[in-house]
Amino acid sequence: MRVAIIGAAGRMGKVLIEAVDGTEGLELGAAIVEPDSSLIGADAGEMTGIGKTGVKMAGSLEDVKSDFDVLVDFTFPDLTLENAAFCNANGKMLIIGTTGMTEAEKEQLALNADAIPVVFAPNMSVGVNVVLNLLRTAAATLGDDYDVEIIEAHHRHKKDAPSGTALRMGEVVADALGRDLKECAVYGREGFTGERTRKEIGFETIRAGDVVGDHTVLFATEGERIEVTHKASSRMTFAKGAMRAALWLSDKPAGLYDMQDVLGLKG
Repeated sequence: MRVAIIGAAGRMGKVLIEAVDGTEGLELGAAIVEPDSSLIGADAGEMTGIGKTGVKMAGSLEDVKSDFDVLVDFTFPDLTLENAAFCNANGKMLIIGTTGMTEAEKEQLALNADAIPVVFAPNMSVGVNVVLNLLRTAAATLGDDYDVEIIEAHHRHKKDAPSGTALRMGEVVADALGRDLKECAVYGREGFTGERTRKEIGFETIRAGDVVGDHTVLFATEGERIEVTHKASSRMTFAKGAMRAALWLSDKPAGLYDMQDVLGLKG
């Protein structure tokens, strides 16, 4: 199956190109950069260290629409929606790891899944998705007697906060506890806040250096606390998950899927 990587010159884009090269059953079909990039025409493999691939950098999806079957997109919400519309119009499968989407943008994205198969997940890591299942079990078992706090850390360049992964963790915990995250989430605390309410779910965000992605969910009550932590030390963990999603999606009908579907973790 031929894979296209958009944002190919970025940090994640380079890792995705490496991941395609290292995955049996997949081949790099296209690599897309910004329309005014000086890299247009250069071999996509040269900047990653994998050597020449024979795939030249392109400035738009339109230029390479005959060269790929599935697009992998880890860009930004507005661009992702444009790319989803393109894939819809041209019958391309789509893997999305973009974070920071609003509810309205997610709804707009879902409309494209009526015509094409789409995997959309805030975190493509296999480990993170296993952690989501652990959190569901922990929250349902511990119940309202335990306070819940979610702490996440990422590199200084990340633009959205809290991370999509942290929010998804919050959604999973809230759902298991019968709560609505929109109503119980507390994002950071400052000043005289009063006592913590029993049913709130707190979020704390750290942005520093080159942290790839750390997430901890803390369940605490009188006398004990439980911490469920996932730490990513390389972007390759997300890239490998995206490749796994691409292979899984190859024979699926139109629809909106996530990594829980890909990994067979849904009950």
